[in-house]
Amino acid sequence: MVGDATFLVKGVTKYYGSRTILDNLNFEIMRGEILGFIGASGAGKTTLLNILVGFIPSSRGEVCFNPPGKKKECRVIDNQRLVAGYYGFASQHPSFYEKLTVIENLRYFGSMYNLAPETIERNAQTLLHLMSLKSHAHLLGQHLSGGMQRRLDIACALIHNPHILILDEPTADLDPVLRNHIWEVIKKINARGTTVILSSHHLNELDALCNRIAIIKDGKLIDIDSPERLKHKYYRQQEVMIESFPGNYEKIIAGLDLKGVMHKKEGTHLIIRTEKPEDILGKIIPALKHHGESLLDLQLVKPNLDNVFVTIYKDKKPGRDV
Repeated sequence: MVGDATFLVKGVTKYYGSRTILDNLNFEIMRGEILGFIGASGAGKTTLLNILVGFIPSSRGEVCFNPPGKKKECRVIDNQRLVAGYYGFASQHPSFYEKLTVIENLRYFGSMYNLAPETIERNAQTLLHLMSLKSHAHLLGQHLSGGMQRRLDIACALIHNPHILILDEPTADLDPVLRNHIWEVIKKINARGTTVILSSHHLNELDALCNRIAIIKDGKLIDIDSPERLKHKYYRQQEVMIESFPGNYEKIIAGLDLKGVMHKKEGTHLIIRTEKPEDILGKIIPALKHHGESLLDLQLVKPNLDNVFVTIYKDKKPGRDV
């Protein structure tokens, strides 16, 4: 269940020399949500995640943290030790020790948080089960597959049962099967009440995962909203895909009033892109019958986050064709 704000980002700007990496970012991260950051390589996503937890300072502005059960927020950069107890962070690059086994890594990271031995063991066993690593508990980190290494990294970040989990490209370089496994694990973690903050290039997978998505472009926060609202704002058009036999599409189109509506033949399909698919279907179905066409296939393809991303990075206005 999504609650009040846990992080408050206020005017955060970051410079490296004369280069602006982040430019006046203002937003809140809500407790219990899954928030995804998307943007092209170099957009500033990793820098933002590092500023969020105080790994690096902002050049201007501040990040404040609202501890659960506390009445007053605090500046992250001034209270890093306090904030560190509430989050787990898994970066793009593995942070576990290759010469330690899976269970030894979990025990070591648990000891860094001064957890009692029995708490470490209990949490470690829970995570071995959650991450499907139980049968590999005594395998050295260096002998794990790429997918297992990623799961171990996340497990190490969760060993102290944090309120917040931060993941920087958690499925980078993984095949679709392993990516799906990681996403399912993230859903389970969030279902336990953990706030999840992540960045990823797999936009359409975030569509079904995130409560909200923040779009970063050239260091600026372009928008932050639910996937459905983003798609409605930036790409309202849908594709009507029709396949009929014998497929005399030019004759069919000629008899319809499709002024200003994009259409094309792609393989054996007629593709019509429109903001009002119900109007198109009301015209095209009778037209097929009129021309003696047999309907073989009919699909309605809704917009996805890839469409939104391309629209924004092409600097086009919301709702325009890509």
